[in-house]
Amino acid sequence: MRRQVPKVRDLAPLMRVRAPRFDRRTARLEDAQTIGDLRRIAQRRTPRAAFDYTDGAAEAELSLARARQAFADIEFHPQILRDVAEVDTARTVLGGPSALPFAIAPTGFTRMMQTEGELAGVRAATRAGIPFSLSTMGTASIEEVASAASDIAPAGTRGRQWFQLYMWRDRDRSMALVDRAAKAGYDTLLVTVDVPVAGARLRDKRNGMTIPPALTLRTIIDAVPRPHWWIDFLTTEPLSFASLDRWSGTVGELLDSMFDPTVDYTDLAWITEQWPGKVVVKGVQTLEDARRCAELGVDGIILSNHGGRQLDRAPVPFHLLPAVAAELGDSTEILLDTGIMSGADIVAAIALGARSTLVGRAYLYGLMAGGEAGVDRAITILGDEVRRTMRLLGANSLDELGPGHVTQLTRMQPLPRPGQEVRR
Repeated sequence: MRRQVPKVRDLAPLMRVRAPRFDRRTARLEDAQTIGDLRRIAQRRTPRAAFDYTDGAAEAELSLARARQAFADIEFHPQILRDVAEVDTARTVLGGPSALPFAIAPTGFTRMMQTEGELAGVRAATRAGIPFSLSTMGTASIEEVASAASDIAPAGTRGRQWFQLYMWRDRDRSMALVDRAAKAGYDTLLVTVDVPVAGARLRDKRNGMTIPPALTLRTIIDAVPRPHWWIDFLTTEPLSFASLDRWSGTVGELLDSMFDPTVDYTDLAWITEQWPGKVVVKGVQTLEDARRCAELGVDGIILSNHGGRQLDRAPVPFHLLPAVAAELGDSTEILLDTGIMSGADIVAAIALGARSTLVGRAYLYGLMAGGEAGVDRAITILGDEVRRTMRLLGANSLDELGPGHVTQLTRMQPLPRPGQEVRR
């Protein structure tokens, strides 16, 4: 091999100096290539109690770990020699358009994670053309969220907002919220049915998590490397709620004091009669309950174990999806959440029968990492991953995705119960 002294003209094309980026937030968000990257940024910038409230789950957190593992344990089957120069990620979901096959899930106490809260989420969702869900336990009012969407939406539109309902012991107060949401133009009601009582969220208990966060010696020490969060928290409007007065106890105490453990199918039928738009049941975890909801005539169900935050060792929604899709067919729209951390996860869910999906933690990691710009980045990451995965699978549209594109690999095989066939 002949060697030579490199010449300046040969080195010049290789010497590409990256322009300095003075906006640190923009720089760190541009460097984030995955939702996992946003999570790491969020963890650095958010006090432990607030981050763990988002990141954690119930008890040993097995439900969440298994849900994420289920998405990791898939095998894709790409079809080759397809023209995939253009792919269409849009579809009609619950009677309205969605530019991508996911919506922002309802999350409680969102301004506690980052002060821009739900308003950042709804503006980012509206820009992206996807639905935004407001939780009963949200920290922006029903009307504020609708107004923020209208400010961003293209002329002649208002974006899509869904309202998530927890049925409280005080039924009149619950239905007053439903009436406000209908008047504000929300098109879909998500009735959450998997919270008769609060799950045992041990990270919150160990952190002494209260609403709002309290200034204790531990939180002051925790604030030292995260001054921006505390400056924002202490210099903006005090944390309040869309649907209740201020609360000084723990999250679990709040939930147990409010939620009604007597809610049943009769109540669900009654709620459905009160709402003028689409009704979706969130928290379905068995095939039998999916059937009963469909027979009741709801417009959709969300296969969900509440992000692993309620019953630990609950069924994995992604594992349940194929059986429910085969049973309900086209009669009831099926959505899915829990464990989604990438666009590939979303594509796999669509292929196995979900009409759309919801993302909660993925959106909140973006919010904590960079406010509204961070939510934009999370949606961009997921959207890019959806389009790339579709192209690599040889699918031009979401309707072309099917069970032939995905195999669910199994780590745990259920044992048959006496007198019963195995049912997933």
